[in-house]
Amino acid sequence: MVHHTMKISSTSAASASSSNRVMDRGRSALVRWTTALIVGSLAACTTVEVPPAAPGARPADGSLPPAIQQPASRWVPVRWSELPGWGLDSLHEVWGAWVRGCEKPSPVQAPLCAEVRPLIMAGTAEQQAWIESRFQPYRVVEPDGSAPQGLLTGYYEPVLEASRTTTFSHRVPVYAPPLGVRLGSNEPPWYTRQEIDTLPAAQAALRGRVIAWLSDPIDALVLQIQGSGRLNIKEPDGTVKQTRVAFAAHNGHPYQSVGKWLLDRREIREGNWEGIRAWAAQNPDRLNEMLWSNPRTVFFREVRLTELNARFGPAGAQGVPLTPGRSIAVDPQSIPYGTPVWLASKGVVFNQQRLVMAQDTGGAITGAVRADLFTGWGNWGDAPYQLASRLKQPLQMWVLWPR
Repeated sequence: MVHHTMKISSTSAASASSSNRVMDRGRSALVRWTTALIVGSLAACTTVEVPPAAPGARPADGSLPPAIQQPASRWVPVRWSELPGWGLDSLHEVWGAWVRGCEKPSPVQAPLCAEVRPLIMAGTAEQQAWIESRFQPYRVVEPDGSAPQGLLTGYYEPVLEASRTTTFSHRVPVYAPPLGVRLGSNEPPWYTRQEIDTLPAAQAALRGRVIAWLSDPIDALVLQIQGSGRLNIKEPDGTVKQTRVAFAAHNGHPYQSVGKWLLDRREIREGNWEGIRAWAAQNPDRLNEMLWSNPRTVFFREVRLTELNARFGPAGAQGVPLTPGRSIAVDPQSIPYGTPVWLASKGVVFNQQRLVMAQDTGGAITGAVRADLFTGWGNWGDAPYQLASRLKQPLQMWVLWPR
C-alpha cells in the first residue's frame, strides 16, 4: 500500500494541537479482534515448546554490540532499560501483526518465525522475556549519528459510498491503470491530473477503466492520498456490496499537497481536511485549480472483500495485511520491512509507548525517524479518521534486531 501524507505547515499549529483531542477508541477492539481470530485458528494446535536462547546470543561480558549503519539512518545499541515504557505494553495486541508479518518475512526475521507463532498463546511476561533473549534494541538516529527530528503521522482506510455507473450525483471516477501504458518510477511521466481531466487523448486511454464513481472530488483525493479504501458500491441492479480498491500505480508525477497549496496562498488557516472541504464548498469555481495543483493521479485495482480479509487492513508494502494501531509505514532505507519497532510519542492526540511492526511505506515517509501509524478504517468523522487526520507530533524509535 503506497500512500501519501499531506505535508503542511500551519501558522497556528499550536492551537490546532491544543484544540483537537481524539480518543483512540475503536482501535484496540479491532486489534483484539484480529488477535482473537488468529488465536482461534491456533487453539487446536499442539503446544510448541519455545527453544531456549541460543548460546552466545548475548556478549558474555554484557557489553553492547557495535552500531549498525543503514542507508538512511544509524542504529545505536542501547539497553532495554533505556526504552521508555518498556514492560508496560500489552504485547498480545501486536502479536497478531507479528504473525501476519511472518507470512512474508525478511531473510533476517524468517528464522525466528517458528518461535513467534506459538507465542501468540503466551502471556505478556513470557513474550517479553522471549523478545529480550532474542533481540537487541537500537536507537534510530540520523546517518551521521546526530539526534533526529522524528515525526509521527497517521493514515487510515476510508470507507466511501460509490456507484458502479455514473449518475447525476456520482460523476467522479476511480480509475484502474490505462491499458498498454507502462507506469512506474523508472518510466516517463504520463498525463498530469489536469491533463487527465481535460485532454481527449488521456480520457480516451482511460475509457472503460473506471472501477466506480464517487460523488465528491475531495473524497476521491482522500482515497488517492491514503492509497487504499473500501467502497460501498451500488450495482446496476440496485444491490450494494463493499469492495476494496488497492493502490495499483500512479502517473509518475510528484505528489504536491493541496493543503500546503492553500496555506501558502493564505486561503485557509489550518491545513486539515475540514478546512480544505470548507474552502472547496465556498469556492466551487476554484475547486479544479486546487485539485490540479497536485499533478499526481493514483490508479487502483479492485480487491474482493471476504469475511476474513474484511477484518484486516489492506496489504502494506511488505505484502501482509495491516493491523490498526500496530502497523506503521516507514522509510525502508532506514528500517527494513518486518522489523519490530519500539515507538514513543507524546502529544495531545497520541501519548503512547508501544511495540509496532514496520509493514508499509508511503510517498511522504522518508527519513531516519519517520513513521505513519495505520489507524484502521471508517467513514468521515469516525475514530480512525479523527486520529489519522490530527496525528502530527514528535517521535522516537528503537528497532529490535535479532541477536
